[in-house]
Amino acid sequence: MNTLRSAEWFAGDDEVAVLHRVAMRSIGAPMTSGDTRPVIGIADSASDLNPCNLPLGGLVDAVRRGVTEAGGIPVRFPTMSLGEDLMKPTAMLYRNLLSMEIEETLRANPLDGVVLLANCDKTVPGALMGAASADLPALMVTGGARPVSVYRGRRLGTGTDLWKLWEDHRTGRLDDAGWAEVERCLSCGLGACNTMGTASTMAILTEALGMSLPGSATVPAGDPEAITLAEQAGRRAVAMVSEGLTPSRILTRAAFDNAIRVLHAVGGSSNAVIHLAALAGRVACDLPLADVGRLGKGVPVVADVAPSGRHLVQDLHAAGGLPAVLAVLGELVDLTLPTVAGVPLSVGASAAPPPSGALRSADAPLRRDGAFAVVTGSLAPDGAVLKTSAASPELFRHRGPALVFHSYEDMRARIDDPALEVTADTVLVLAGCGPVGVPGMPEWGMIPVPAKLAASGVTDMVRVTDARMSGTSFGTVFLHAAPEAAVGGPIALIRDGDPVEVDVAAGRLDLAVDAAELSRRRDAWSPPVSPHLRGWPALYQRHVTQAPQGCDLDFLRAPTQAHRRLIPPVVGRS
Repeated sequence: MNTLRSAEWFAGDDEVAVLHRVAMRSIGAPMTSGDTRPVIGIADSASDLNPCNLPLGGLVDAVRRGVTEAGGIPVRFPTMSLGEDLMKPTAMLYRNLLSMEIEETLRANPLDGVVLLANCDKTVPGALMGAASADLPALMVTGGARPVSVYRGRRLGTGTDLWKLWEDHRTGRLDDAGWAEVERCLSCGLGACNTMGTASTMAILTEALGMSLPGSATVPAGDPEAITLAEQAGRRAVAMVSEGLTPSRILTRAAFDNAIRVLHAVGGSSNAVIHLAALAGRVACDLPLADVGRLGKGVPVVADVAPSGRHLVQDLHAAGGLPAVLAVLGELVDLTLPTVAGVPLSVGASAAPPPSGALRSADAPLRRDGAFAVVTGSLAPDGAVLKTSAASPELFRHRGPALVFHSYEDMRARIDDPALEVTADTVLVLAGCGPVGVPGMPEWGMIPVPAKLAASGVTDMVRVTDARMSGTSFGTVFLHAAPEAAVGGPIALIRDGDPVEVDVAAGRLDLAVDAAELSRRRDAWSPPVSPHLRGWPALYQRHVTQAPQGCDLDFLRAPTQAHRRLIPPVVGRS
């Protein structure tokens, strides 16, 4: 075994080593001066404020058993729990803060490796980003999707069906009693969204990257299999320390290419585009936004899961989970790449069942050429993203006048006004909701169809925004328009009535206003004044990057390999 990192804390007989061993003895983990057992952290993000992550608390003891059985010393530590249900304005504001907490906890403590327990949307990428920066042996255990509820004889998908039923309620098609029944049905238990939201997407991509055990991403919350996999994760963490298997050996450009193709194949969340860019930025990997579109070419969308398809995540697990998806993709992905299990991706894929249920064959996909399009143009010079698998193809080429909302509050106040000047051809624009603007870039991008149009049967419209939308959302929404309005992007200059042109096939999103007029508007524009004068939001606004760079903080990124080196602490008296 390599010399343990933790030995710098515990080896020797001076007063510092004795102090450290006393601390371990006090928590029930006595050690000797020459102890050769690796110390494995268990990063636990379970919280009563986050029902998505609560199932993780039941996995801690299983991870402990695995670590102990493999000859390691398990030590649990709590982490921030980023929950989409209650955390405002958005958990995305705190993803980078969680990553810093993970990185600095690993740096500052006598840990040789870590098992990351995460589930809800931003907890997974935040933990991965911190672990990638620390580059100690690390693997992730996710908590799975919540149980499925049944409403009036049909299964409800978390998020997706709520948005649909809300449209029915706000337009009078669902009465108050029915709406109250929806609320009761959706209170169905703990775990992440059971549609292909960001949580399930990121769990799947974590497995595709090689950072979690094969077959683990889609295990439902509360399934006995989760206990078994948590024990295996604890054992593997100990072995990874011995093998020197760190994120830097797994998170390669080829691994990111695999993850992007899998993102297309499962019709995953648009948020994952941002999270993958952020994670790549931590490991000095260049991942241009254009590559998200390029790598989708020829990739069949085979996961028949809402909001792109009909089924739920539990059904995809029953069909074989990610290993079965990889088997369907075949040569489109590199199955020789390593995983934290110590075996390549091909091992799981070779044992996968044939496509069935929620998993389609490559010959009968939901859609060909991937689930996402990347567009650029005068309205989004640095790019915007459209989830094509959950959008309306008849709107992929469109020209219409803009109706502009300059904030979320503005949109909510006016969207259902009967006097709103809007038609089905109007392009709805929501500006000022990007990473700097709010701050945090909330999931406000799926602007509701105005009530008077929805009541007449309009179900989709072209929408453009510098915000994000939930992975459970749907519609022809051009997201993450960059640069955002708050930093002077063209979306800050658009006015009501301006013609907006979209052409998905050509990769274009344009504002059809002449350059001289736009120049006059830019001269008259001034950046918004932030109310945040101190604290985390102020630091975030000063240092957050734009969506194509992953909305990470600039000082956390690693532009070169030299930036990846973790500077160890001086181990002495505290």
